[in-house]
Formats: sequence, C-alpha cells, structure tokens
Amino acid sequence: MIDLRVAAGRVTGGLLRTVTPGGPLVTHTLIASCCLIFVLGPLSGFHPPHGNADAVLAAQAGYFERWGVIPRELWDGSGRALLTPLTALFVHGSWLHLLGNMLFLYVFGAMAEERMGRIEFLLFYVGCGCLALVAYAAAHATSDQTLVGASGAISAVLGAFLYLFPRARVTSLFPFLFFLPLRFPAWIVLIFWFVLQWLAVRGASDGGPGVAYLAHVAGFALGFLYAWGRYRRADRVKAPAAATEGESQP
Repeated sequence: MIDLRVAAGRVTGGLLRTVTPGGPLVTHTLIASCCLIFVLGPLSGFHPPHGNADAVLAAQAGYFERWGVIPRELWDGSGRALLTPLTALFVHGSWLHLLGNMLFLYVFGAMAEERMGRIEFLLFYVGCGCLALVAYAAAHATSDQTLVGASGAISAVLGAFLYLFPRARVTSLFPFLFFLPLRFPAWIVLIFWFVLQWLAVRGASDGGPGVAYLAHVAGFALGFLYAWGRYRRADRVKAPAAATEGESQP
C-alpha cells in the first residue's frame, strides 16, 4: 500500500513532483482486466462447465490451449499462434497465480508507470511480457506445455523498478522469519528475488508443467535493460524512504 505521507507527490531526482491526475490508470486497468478475465473463465469456479470431472478438465485444457502459448505451435507461424504471447498475458492458471501476480503489479507498477508515462508503460509492459514468453518458447521449442500468465511482464516491471528506484523501501514478508514484516531497500528485495528465479531456472525440470522461471528471468533482464537504456542519462529516484512503501513477498 502507498504511504499516505507521500500520496500527493513523488520524489524524482531529489525533487517532489505532483502525481499524474487519476493515479496509475494503466496499472489499475491491467489489474482489473486480468481479474475480470479470470473470473469469467472456467478456472475461477464461478462458471463451471456442465458435465463430469473429465468434462471440466477438458474445458480448462481447451481454454489454455486457445489463449496460452504452446511453444511447438508458436514456431509453426499460424496467425492464431502468433497472437498467443499477447493473450497469454491476461490468462492465469489459478487464484494463487492471479493474486500473486497482481500483488506485485500493484506494489511496483504504479511508480514505474508514473516515471514512464501511461502510454510508454503500457507498451513496455506488453512488449516485454510478450518477449519474455517468446524467450521461454524459444528455449523449449519442442514443448507442448501451455504457458500462461503475466509473470514475464511483471518481472519486467520489477527489473525497471530496480534501475529507476533502487533505494525505495518496501516491506517484505519472509516465511522463514515467521512472516515478520521487514523493510529493505528495493534493490535488496529485487536482487534476492531475481537470484531465486535464476536458481530455480538452473534446477527446473523440463519434464512437465510448472512455473516458467525462465520467463521471469528474461522479463526481469528485459525490463532492467530497457530502463537502463532509456533513462541512464536521466536522474533516478534516490531518496531512500519517501519514494514508495509497499507490501510484497519475494
């Protein structure tokens, strides 16, 4: 959640500036869109298909195959398959998958959007998200496993946030410390998160469905490199505590 002490402005380059009227409209719209699409889909439980358990599973599998990225089909070049990196960004596999992604987008997306501007942030989010999914598909070109979720795009937001707001402080919950909330600079939390994703990539098995950690790593790298290339000659936010305060779980 945003610290009320700085709700009227942000610190950029050491100077306080006014928040864009209307707030982070793109971030909120992306969150609302993902939530609405999930609620209307077959995995939310609100609109279960008729039939037995096999029919339900078949409907869910068909939903993923229609809107998700299937690496083997992506490289066949069909028009429908080429659109799936975009549609997959708005499809999630479970309530936990959806809520985890939306929490990270809510915490880190608002300030990234404010720094970039709404149009640039939207193009950045969609472009990096699609490229992250394509990178995973390229590394698993013969796979028939369906890939869905906004994790690659949100990872790009985290990478950009690391470059733009390295000293902003976030409140994190660590399970191994009995979920004790602790505040750290963003660069510590995000680098720790990235290392976990990288280690997961090294230990991941290609034998079945699971978390696409490689898409996380690719998205994070793309986001950081974009912010570095786009803003390296501009001032970055360096104020430690006033920049942001949020809830996240690395």
